[in-house]
Amino acid sequence: MEFRAGTPADAEAVAALIASFQRELTDDPSGVGAERYLESVSVEAERGYLSSSRYKYILVWVEARVVAFIAIRDGSHIFHLFVERALHRQGVARRLWERALRELCAPNHEGTFTVNSSLPAVPVYQAFGFAQAGSQQRVHGISFLPMRRAALLA
Repeated sequence: MEFRAGTPADAEAVAALIASFQRELTDDPSGVGAERYLESVSVEAERGYLSSSRYKYILVWVEARVVAFIAIRDGSHIFHLFVERALHRQGVARRLWERALRELCAPNHEGTFTVNSSLPAVPVYQAFGFAQAGSQQRVHGISFLPMRRAALLA
């Protein structure tokens, strides 16, 4: 596994990995009602995030392909965290989070980190020390749970 920073040239690989989880992420597996969300994770959108100083990505490469990545917005919000299914439960997400904490993160003005967790990913974020910070939300065809983690737990 090779870890490296994301660049705009990685947009297609990043968007493809996200798209592979569409059925789990959208409230309707066909994507109906989630058009705005799907647009926000398109190749063009990801290229914009990867070009922006607000977003920092760490990608995991295996055999010339992206198999996982984390994106941090504004130094304190997990914007994306995706790991190829074949690598689930092997510590890849934790390694990405710990690396992001060291290299990309600066807690926000409240001294916390945040994430809007997809519902299937809530246990992963709980294992990272995140706790529920609001009620379940449904926006643009996806459901998520706002979560927060105190910076002191890093």
